[in-house]
Amino acid sequence: MRNYGGLVHAVGGFARDRGGNFAVLFGLSASVLALAVGFSVNVSQLYNARSSLQSVVDAAVTSTARDLTTGATKETDANTWVQAFLDANSTAGMLQANQIVLDRLTVDRTAKTVQADAHVDVALYFPIFGTGDVKRVTASTTALYSDKTVEVAMMLDITGSMRPRGKVDKIADLRAAAKNAVRTMLQNQDPKNPRIRVAIVPYASGVNAGKLAENIYAEKQGSSELPPVAGSPLLVAKTGKTLLPSFGDYISIVGAAMPRPDNCATERKDKNGNADMSADGPDTVRTDRNGKKYYALVNRDDHLGGGMNRCPDAEMIPLTADSDALLDSIDDFQADGYTAGAIAIQWTYYMLSPQWRTAIRNAGLGKGASDANPKKIAKVAILMTDGQFNTAFAGAGDSYNGQGNLARGNAETLCGNMKNDGIEIFTIGFDLDDKDMSATERDQAKAVLKDCSSKDASAAKRHFFDVSTGAELDEAFQEIIRNTEKVALTQ
Repeated sequence: MRNYGGLVHAVGGFARDRGGNFAVLFGLSASVLALAVGFSVNVSQLYNARSSLQSVVDAAVTSTARDLTTGATKETDANTWVQAFLDANSTAGMLQANQIVLDRLTVDRTAKTVQADAHVDVALYFPIFGTGDVKRVTASTTALYSDKTVEVAMMLDITGSMRPRGKVDKIADLRAAAKNAVRTMLQNQDPKNPRIRVAIVPYASGVNAGKLAENIYAEKQGSSELPPVAGSPLLVAKTGKTLLPSFGDYISIVGAAMPRPDNCATERKDKNGNADMSADGPDTVRTDRNGKKYYALVNRDDHLGGGMNRCPDAEMIPLTADSDALLDSIDDFQADGYTAGAIAIQWTYYMLSPQWRTAIRNAGLGKGASDANPKKIAKVAILMTDGQFNTAFAGAGDSYNGQGNLARGNAETLCGNMKNDGIEIFTIGFDLDDKDMSATERDQAKAVLKDCSSKDASAAKRHFFDVSTGAELDEAFQEIIRNTEKVALTQ
């Protein structure tokens, strides 16, 4: 048998030498601990780098998709825009300047998506043998965009209750919020091919139709509520025929024989004297109760005029991408008059209706609304008021300023027709908790706006806004604009 006594003695001596044993064990433990710490630091570094890269790529693609949707950039420029965004934000989080590499950008015109793949090479704080000094981190994201055009009509309350009172100046708040909304919607567009056009319909006791006033029939006290019919003495005297003349000749004859005192309009009346809830153009042929034909001009009720019932100075502006024209008009808003909200909704409807396109073009006011096509056109109405609708003329007799129920009923019917035509409706109640209104009036005002608004798709995309201050009014418009972009993506 071999003698292992010497080896055993040496091992025993090593075990009894506490100082040397501790040093070796400490060295081994420290090495393992250092490796563990280094590995943990590297993992944390790579995690943070990946998170930072993903956030930047997400933001770049989302921003580019939004710009494609609004027309701020073109598909051919998308790669340049994404790379510029990545470069501008390359120091986010753990990243180093100018280290993000865009590997691929795919704009899928069929699926309407933008996809970006990018990477960054991260220099490790603690290179560990076998792992290398640099690790590549990748990120990929996809966002939807839309090539839809967007048509927005804003109904804006300039009634007497919007006048300045003490420290509160609601008409100034409206001017500021509406101008900010116009700037937000129309900025960064190709002026030759705008993606978004905006119309404004300021209102009080009626709507000032401006150059579209040639399509208005001005009633006279004791006259018919309908425009002249075929075979009427006026038309026969001017044309020598009992047939209905061309629309151009018709409005010239009627306008000369029955001149308007202003350019204001109230409701269009049907053959029974009630409000017409359609979006038909003024050149639509109608028949009266005797079967006689006439053109569907919009009425100017003979009760309109004077005092609080006077015509508002601010003219309606059909769809346009001319921000200067819109801003100049908004600057001139003055508060006066009653709240004929249903009449304003009617004209908001007209501004989004292709059936009014010919009239708008003939007046030299642009090309008018596009044909309904949910895949290519998003149509949006924004209805704003600071009180309950209280004025209606059609079917109201002589009590036109105390027609809350009639005005609200007309408004809800018009809103229903608009929604049936694919128009997305957002509503804003401004200072509806005003103590000058009774609780019933406040509830009625809110109820009609809630009923008019489109159904909320989610809590994040609401359609009815109840605001109290100028700042809240401004934010409501901005949130609606953000939601309008969602409309363009989802309709």
